Amino acid sequence: MSFQLDQFLPYRLSIAAAEISSRFAARYAAEAGLSIPEWRVLAHLGHSGAVSVRDITQRVHLDKSVVSRAASRLQEAGYVAKSGHGKDRRLIVLQLTSQGEELMKRLAHVADGFQMDLLALLGEDAQAFKAGLTRLLERSDW
Repeated sequence: MSFQLDQFLPYRLSIAAAEISSRFAARYAAEAGLSIPEWRVLAHLGHSGAVSVRDITQRVHLDKSVVSRAASRLQEAGYVAKSGHGKDRRLIVLQLTSQGEELMKRLAHVADGFQMDLLALLGEDAQAFKAGLTRLLERSDW
């Protein structure tokens, strides 16, 4: 059999993504005690402003129940405020509180440092890797 799992690019990308996510999660957990879903919700809100749980679910590739639980924990901690959607009463809109915005400022430094470490590890291949990854993420027709 010629198939070599260890050389199969989708498998290798998946393993690398899981390892990178785990290492980054350790950093923001140490800084703020957040889980991966909580980080993703906060980061998305920090980037997009007030959005619905449905929008976050689609953007961060997590189940609605996972996003809802993360949002509830973030609300209890004072980082996120929930409100109803003006046009669709079924939707819940999330927004960072001032405390959440301050946390995101701190976590942005953690994220920037992690990215710098990752780019340094990639070395001279960093730009080509970023370009290839961008192509993969932008293409939906293959």
